[in-house]
Parts: sequence; C-alpha cells; structure tokens
Amino acid sequence: MSNVKEISNHRQLGQQLELFMSMEEAPGMPFFLPKGMALRNQLEQFWKEQHQRSGYQEIKTPIMMKQELWEQSGHWDHYHENMYFSNVDEQNYAIKPMNCPGALLIFNSKRRSYRELPLRFAELGLVHRHELSGSLNGLLRVRSFTQDDAHLFVRQDQIEVEMAKVLELVNSFYAKFGFSYKVELSTRPDEHMGSPEIWDQAEAALETVLKQKGIDYKINKGDGAFYGPKIDFHILDSLNRSWQCGTVQLDFQMPEKFDCTYIGKDNQAHRPIIIHRAIYGSIERFMAILIEHYQGDFPLWLAPVQARILPIADAHYSYAAQIKSELEDAGFRVEMDDRVEKVGLKIRETEMQKVPYMIVVGDKEVENQSLSVRRRKVGNLGEMDCNALLEKFEDELS
Repeated sequence: MSNVKEISNHRQLGQQLELFMSMEEAPGMPFFLPKGMALRNQLEQFWKEQHQRSGYQEIKTPIMMKQELWEQSGHWDHYHENMYFSNVDEQNYAIKPMNCPGALLIFNSKRRSYRELPLRFAELGLVHRHELSGSLNGLLRVRSFTQDDAHLFVRQDQIEVEMAKVLELVNSFYAKFGFSYKVELSTRPDEHMGSPEIWDQAEAALETVLKQKGIDYKINKGDGAFYGPKIDFHILDSLNRSWQCGTVQLDFQMPEKFDCTYIGKDNQAHRPIIIHRAIYGSIERFMAILIEHYQGDFPLWLAPVQARILPIADAHYSYAAQIKSELEDAGFRVEMDDRVEKVGLKIRETEMQKVPYMIVVGDKEVENQSLSVRRRKVGNLGEMDCNALLEKFEDELS
C-alpha cells in the first residue's frame, strides 16, 4: 500500500471485486451484489454478537411514520429539507431520516420501572436522507443507508458508567479492524432545543467521562446535534486519512418531548436520559472506508470469498467439488472455477479478485487426496489435506 499509484478508490474496487453498483434508476441508493452482501453480512453479524454480549436488545422500527411524529421529535423543524415524504389515505407520512423516534415509541409502549434501567435498544435501521445529487459518492455519500444505532435509556446516576461502557465498546470495534482514532467533543450549536443550563450539564458529563477514561480529545465548538452534545470518533485508515464514523450523543430533550417516564424507588414518575450511539456510523460508509483501508485485501473473516478452488481439467472437477462441499460444510465461503480455461488464467483472475486462499487441484492432488494451497501475499503453502487446511483457516480466524 506504500505505492500511491496502486491505490484504488472504493468505487473502482467495488466494481473490480463485484461488491456493489450504482444505477441511474436509484441515485444514491446502492445495489449490493452477492459478494458485497457477504461482506456486509459479516459486519452485521459481528455487530449483533458484540451488542448481545454487551447487554443490548435488538429492535426494528418502521421505515415510514406519520408527520405528527416528526413534528413532535423536532425533525420537522430542524431537518425538513433533508426528508422524503408521502401521502397515504389522506395522511402525510415521512420516511425516517433517523431511528430515534421509533425507539422512543417502543420505550413508551409500556410502564417502565427504575429496575429496568439502563435499557439498551440497538437497531440496524434503514434511513433515507435527501442529499444533493452532486454530493453523491459511491458508498461514502448516499441517500439510503443503514445506521447502526443504539438508544440507551438511563437514570441520571447511570450516565457516566454507561458512557464509559459505550467508549469501551467503540474501542473494541475499531481495534478489530486495526483502526486508531481521534476524539472530538461537539458542543451546543446556535440552533438547539433546551436551556443552556441543561446543555452545560450534559457537556460536563461527557467531559468527565472522557477525562476519567484518560482519552485525549479536542472541543468542536457549536457542532453538537440540535438536541444534545456529542462525542465524535475519527478513525485513521492505512493511508492515515481521517474518517468521522462513530458518535455518542447525550440527550435530555427527546425524553421531554415524548414524555418518557419511569417509576422510581419513590414510586414517582421520573424522566430518563437518552444516550444515542453509533459505531460504524452507517454500514455503507464503513464498508467504503474498509474497502479502501484494505484495498480489497480483506482479512479472512471479512473476505466475501475466502477460498477459490481451481481444478486444472475436467478429470479433477469431481474431487474439487468434494473439497468445496467439505469447506462449505465447515462454514467457509468457497467458490470453484469450473470453466474450461487454462489454469494460468484462472490463477490471474483469482489474484485480481484478491481471494485469500487459492487451491489448485490436478492429477497429483487427486491421486494423493491432497490440495495445493497458496495464501495471498504469502505464497505457496505446499501440499496438505483438507483437515490441515481447515485447521489453518481456524488458526487464522482465532
């Protein structure tokens, strides 16, 4: 990756690796191809596993809700120009640009007790925002995308503990991909909801947690969300480029607007505080960053195709198909190139597709019931049987 001339952007790599495409029929709304979905599914599966382990409950909220809801949330006043609308049965609806109101409705769907808090809802929510056509850029700037949202409903005395846990979760996510990151604390914007006193309280709480965790940060004055201050995470990729991805926002406003309450120890109604939180930011944008970060050479766990089997001739197809079946039964993503082409062409095209493992099957391999294995960027690993290859896969994934 040190040779800048070899660097490809995510749109070029997306086409070369058959990950996604953009079409005039849906500007800014990407089409994910099978290999792109394999990559996306791995990201989502990792996200689900980590959240389940961290005490989150997954939810799903409707993509379209009535206009009155968005008026109540404040998005109608503060975000109207970026939203899409529809009229159904003489009722005005808006396609959601954010997931927050849906999570609030779920919280309010039943009587809540202080014993339930913190209540952590997580959602991979599809949202739509109207971006100017000239600003659209592959997966980096789109109109339709999936936010990896979470909404934590907490008591006042739980803010700092929960914020600390969120920061730990963010750190573990970025470490998985080898990202370092920088942190910014964004404060009250000119257009905001709520009193300056509440904003001062929220900003002080975020600063306290950052200092307790020993995290270096800078103040981004006036760049908070209209309902609360936020911590933004700027990851650094393999080319030392900075990308703003994760965000954590402290919100005293939405619980007020939606009249969210829980019953406290004193048997009285109390107002929860909401922590809004995303780590990827959006699945689409994070994928674009990863494609360029790895230049398509994904680690084995992320690679859309983990191994490709190349039989040399017709006589080797049956054995190659048997190996493919064994690897797939073990849970790996495998292709077999059974075209009537020279093996040299198959090898070159496999290299172009940046498949981590290449398995060549010829007369010797069929006779010995073995495999000739090559690891991308490492070279020839020699001859081994299927069990040895599976062990190698497992070692690399552990």
